[in-house]
Amino acid sequence: MQTSSSKKTTLIPVTIVTTIKGSKRESRPSPPPDDVFTYRRLRRVIGILGISLPIGLVFFSLIPFFNTHVQPTISNYYYTRLREIFTGILCGVGLFMICYKGHNNPKLWKNDNFLTNLAGIMALGVALFPMPPLNQDQKIFTLVFSDAAWLGWLHYSFAAVLFISFSILAINVFTLGQNDDPSLPKSWMNENNIYRFCGYSILFFIAMVPINLFGYSTIVFEALSLFAFGTAWLIKGRILGDKGKIGEKIYKERNAKI
Repeated sequence: MQTSSSKKTTLIPVTIVTTIKGSKRESRPSPPPDDVFTYRRLRRVIGILGISLPIGLVFFSLIPFFNTHVQPTISNYYYTRLREIFTGILCGVGLFMICYKGHNNPKLWKNDNFLTNLAGIMALGVALFPMPPLNQDQKIFTLVFSDAAWLGWLHYSFAAVLFISFSILAINVFTLGQNDDPSLPKSWMNENNIYRFCGYSILFFIAMVPINLFGYSTIVFEALSLFAFGTAWLIKGRILGDKGKIGEKIYKERNAKI
């Protein structure tokens, strides 16, 4: 007499690593469908906030009601009537990036979770520890009730690490783990090309900030860096969709239009 017994099967998620022409390509397990759309929405919000910071500050500067001139740098807006917009958007970016739970990687320069947390903390630091004012009469204290010069350098350090982490995310993290269709030819519009272009653009524009090429050159290069940052996050969030030709050209995927 045979006795049938049921066995409990446990499904273990695995990370697939594919090899293309002898080189190892890193891949990651895909999150559940609901999480995918949540992540995309969060990426879009981060991208929109980054792009809206310089645009919003300059736009409101042109409105006489706010009695604020266009400032030489974005950080100078801390000492204007648009301070709340400056600190509010930066804090929003910081908090959203800290809440963004990315993938871990043993290599820190490819560790999504570490880099987004670092960038989030740096964004909060830039907002809460302002640059030294052009006029000491403008000094407004925040977390630290001191006018020591090192606090200004702390602001600049936070800003430098913030933009460097933005570029590393675009170059080293966003380019990982795509499940593209090998039957489709790779277009120059491929998302990885966009991420790398944005990442290197951030580094280039920030390197140009200390060089006073023309009037308002600092705020222009800061704005261009934020535009590159925002563009990378919007593309990662699939702001243009991923159906039809867009899916094929940018994401190398065949996604039917519904």
